[in-house]
Amino acid sequence: MKVTIFTDGAARGNPDGPGGYGVVMRYVDSKQVVHEKELSAGYKKTTNNRMELMAAIRGLQQLNRPCEVELYSDSKYLTDAFNQGWITSWQKKNWVKSDKKPVKNIDL
Repeated sequence: MKVTIFTDGAARGNPDGPGGYGVVMRYVDSKQVVHEKELSAGYKKTTNNRMELMAAIRGLQQLNRPCEVELYSDSKYLTDAFNQGWITSWQKKNWVKSDKKPVKNIDL
């Protein structure tokens, strides 16, 4: 089973302005019927990076069984964290960056 997840997040007045995220999830079943689910939420005080992360997290939280996932995001922060191996490094260093400062949005 393969699920495709499209995510986006934004905040106005970054940091600490209003913002939100959106997610579209798509699955094609064995009969080639397309199933889609949309998720979204807004926040009064947030940042762009938090909303980008929340979109990906909320999409992944909807999965209820093991499957292949293709996740799309326009967030360089989110994609580089995985594609550049930042996540692995942060985990090894107990969520501290190379500049010795804690990773932002550690709760996410």
